[in-house]
Parts: sequence; C-alpha cells; structure tokens
Amino acid sequence: MPAKRLPILILTSTLFSGCSTGPLAENWHSPTAWFSSDEAQQQADPVDSQQVVVATGDEHLKADVAAGEDNGADNGAPLDEAISPELQAKAQEAREKLDNPSRDTEASANNDDLWSRLRTGFAMDHSVDNARVQAQLDWYARHPRYIDRVVERGARYLHYIINETEKRGLPGELALLPVVESAFDPFAYSHGRAAGLWQFIPSTGKYFGLTQSWWHDDRRDVIAATDAALTYLQRLANRFDDDYTLALAAYNSGGGTVSSAMRRNRNAGKSTDYWSLSLPRETRHYVPKLIALAKIFDDPAAYNIELPPLKDEPYFEVVDTGSQLDLAQAAELAGVDIDEIYLLNPSYNRWATNPDGPHRLLVPREKAGAFRTALAEFPKEQRVSWQNYKVLKGDSLNTIARRFSTTPSVIQQVNKLNSDLIRIGQQLLIPSATKGSDTYALSQAQRLERKQDRKRSGNKVRYTVRRGDTFWDIAREHRVSVREVAAWNGMAPGDPLIPGKNLVIWSKTSKPTVVASNARSKAMVRKVGYRVRSGDSLSAIASRFSVNVRDIASWNDLNMKRYLQPGQSLVLYVDIRNSP
Repeated sequence: MPAKRLPILILTSTLFSGCSTGPLAENWHSPTAWFSSDEAQQQADPVDSQQVVVATGDEHLKADVAAGEDNGADNGAPLDEAISPELQAKAQEAREKLDNPSRDTEASANNDDLWSRLRTGFAMDHSVDNARVQAQLDWYARHPRYIDRVVERGARYLHYIINETEKRGLPGELALLPVVESAFDPFAYSHGRAAGLWQFIPSTGKYFGLTQSWWHDDRRDVIAATDAALTYLQRLANRFDDDYTLALAAYNSGGGTVSSAMRRNRNAGKSTDYWSLSLPRETRHYVPKLIALAKIFDDPAAYNIELPPLKDEPYFEVVDTGSQLDLAQAAELAGVDIDEIYLLNPSYNRWATNPDGPHRLLVPREKAGAFRTALAEFPKEQRVSWQNYKVLKGDSLNTIARRFSTTPSVIQQVNKLNSDLIRIGQQLLIPSATKGSDTYALSQAQRLERKQDRKRSGNKVRYTVRRGDTFWDIAREHRVSVREVAAWNGMAPGDPLIPGKNLVIWSKTSKPTVVASNARSKAMVRKVGYRVRSGDSLSAIASRFSVNVRDIASWNDLNMKRYLQPGQSLVLYVDIRNSP
C-alpha cells in the first residue's frame, strides 16, 4: 500500500519473521508513550523517559490474601494433577519458604528492632489528606494478613535495603518501595517485561548496568538491582528538586512524563505538585500506595495492625566463590536448603552461578563462616559436574546445549573451540547439573513448568514456535488474548518468540488447530502507530483497519469502558492488504 495512503500511520517494522516479538511493547498503555527501538531506549537516559513501567505490583498478593481470609485457606495457585506428587510438594515448599524465611522472630527488649530503624529514616510527608491514600489505608486495615505476608517475604532483604538507603541519605520510605513494585517477590515478572524486587524493564536495567544472559538476570539480583534502583531514584530526585513524590512518579512513568504534566499545569495556572498532576492511572495510584504503607509501618497500632518482630541485623552475607558453582553443591556446603540459595540469589536462571561472574553468593549470615570454610576445602574441579559427550550425526552445539541445559558459548569456552563447527566422533566436555531437575525447584525452567501446568479453563495445547510466529497469530487461532498466551508461559507480550520454543496454550477452540505456516507467510502484517483523533472510537478504528476491537485493547492494555483521548498513541498490527 502506498505510504501516501496512510498519512496518520508510522510504520515501525517490516514483516514479522524469524525471532519476532509480541505485539505489545514494553509500556504501550502509557498515553504519552510513542514508538522507539530497543537500541534507542538503551541509549536514552531513562530519567527523560515517557514510558510507564507496568510493574507486577502487589495485586496478586492482595488477591491471595483476600481469598485466603474469605475461604479459610491461602495455599497458592493450584497445580496440574499431572505433575508428580514429589514435584507438587516441592513447589508448595518453595512457596512456603518465600513467605516464611527462617529467622529469630523475637525482637530484643531494648527496642533494637528493624522497624524503629526504618521509622527513624522516614522523611516524606505522611499527613497528606487524599482519597487515594485513604483507600489504600482502608484496605490494609481490613487485611492485616497482607502486612504479615509482605514482611515475611521482605525479611530476607529489608535490612540490606534500609542500610543502603541510609548510606545515601535517602528517605526511609524508599525501603518499602519493593512492596509496591513486586510485593517483595524476587521472581516477579510483569506483562510489561519488568523483573525483580525493583521491577526494571530490560532497557532501563541495561542502562544502569543490569546485564541479562541465559545464565542470569541482574534485574533480580538483590545487591545489583537495589544499587541501580536507588541510583535511579537519586537522579530523579535531583531532577525534581528533592521532591520525592515527583521522583517516585517519574520512577514509574519516566521523568519526561512528569515534566510534561507539570508543564501543562503551569501553563494552565495550576499547581505542579504530584497530587495536582494529570498522570497515567498506574502512576496516580503509585505514590498513594507507598504513603499508605509508610503510615502503617510508622504507627501500626493506629490501624489495629501488629508488625511481626524483626531484629535489626543482617539476614545474609556475601561470599566470594571464585568460580562457577553448582547451586545444589552450594546448598550442601552451606548447610541450607537449595530454595534458600535461590531466594537469596534469584538472578540465577539455571542450576549454577554464571560462569562469567560475578562469582559470589548470598548465604544466611549464620551459615556464611561454615560455607567459606567448606568451599575452601572443596576441590575446584568438583564445583560443577562434567560429562564427556561424543558428537553424533546430526548434532550441533545448539542441540547439545539444549540437551544438557547449557549454552553453545559455554561449550565453546570449555572446549576451547574457535567456532561452532564440530565433527562426528569429537569428544566434548559438557558442564551439567549434579542433581535431578526437580531439585532446582526455583530455577527458571522449574518455575515455568509449574506455571504452564497450572489448571485453567479451555483445552490444553502444547505448541512449538515456528519461524514467523507472533503472539497475535497464536492467540487469534486459539481465541484467547495475547496477554493470556504470554502469561501462561512466563513471558511478556513484548518478549521475543524464538523458533523451537515450547508454549502451553489453553485454547478456547473446540478442536485446536494451527494455521498453516504458508498461510501466515502470505499475510502482510505490519506494526503501525496510530494517533487517536477527535471523534475516534475503538470500533471505528477497528473497522478502518480491519482488525478486532478486543485485539486493539489487548495490544495497548486498554480498558474498553474508558474513552479514547485525542492524541493518544496506539499500536496496531495491520494486514496492509485489508487496510484503507
């Protein structure tokens, strides 16, 4: 279709092919966001960003707590009965360990507890009289178990985070921000591609040095991500003259978004404080949540809440391992359960630490000394298990790596290969896990397996991604939403779909089928940007571009009951053969 036929469209990609990305980019629900490549985002200063970070937040935990109190049980999501009883039990144990860290729960009589230290650092205005804050306070007062749960989860990390906020002279309230971002779940991952306690999206994480690889994701690293988050918040506070309500709003929606809202108010003769600004919905509720939590922790008795006691002492120590280490071996050497190792070191995706470093592990403080001693006496050649493998016909580094849960680059490095070429009969040394896969219950693969096998409505279909697939194609064929397909498989709609990846789909079709790949190859689908004009509606836009209203809502995280705003940015996936 000639470009002049679409003066309002901005074509932002070519035909889907290869490792295509899903239709919803990182934060398209922001009314101020517009299209930019990952490369551009990685180079841009996030302080100037106009992207709303779609965080996991605490809504899932709130729902669990409410359901648990209503139903008399809070046992987490049900698992598929097809999973072995041993794995079901392991998964349940892992959830319980996240919510129940082992610690001495008796605070000392001289009030030397962590809550006193936290309150000492509070510096924000808690007296604000705002309906948004009151709504959060009312919910917490009705659900004291929620506070218990976030404290139980945060007990591993709170002392360290409070210590870091104090070192930088930051308001103590910021130590509670992981409650708003992730409910202190270190494995939290949102449909906006935000990960970890502090919910960094990939581009912002990379900007602040949080690297990601097959082995690890620094966005989930307790130390690295905390340092990055506090650095980011400091820079935002500097931008907004130490107004931390504005800095927090910018942490969620980008400094550019907040500055634009302030400029609009200034031009209209209105106040430019946070409470007066017109901001994205998520951002409008972001600061009230933190203020409400701070009020609760500052004076819990006023809300009939009793904080679980927590001593003012470190939960973990950092131990230098010197090289790659199997996490099962680490757990045995430290004398702790392997799930505790994963919960303190949630950045590790696999069965071992990253071979390229950093070579360190967080271990419970009381176990650190014994772990250092045991590690020093442990033979280095046994830190990772090795297998000899003879190359067979049809083998490639990719297929061998998948078979042994490692990567081609690791095999190349270990065997000093100059290229990815291998020959039949060649002997390779392959690093491998020392225990069975179910031992590593909190590894990425095991977490994904539990998520995929959770019971849902519809017909369960296992699907292998093919070249040219998109979330949109797959979701449409099975009459489900893009976000559902992504969520069922531990992904975000903006994540890449790699050919060969296995997906689980709970199809709403009576006889699930897959459209032939050659039919897809004929589709001329392009991702386009559309600016909403006066008088536009979802149905009018859908009709104009021959797409479905629900698809537009899914691609852009829209509430179908709310009106579109002129100038609002939408992303569409249009078959240009059918568009005007």
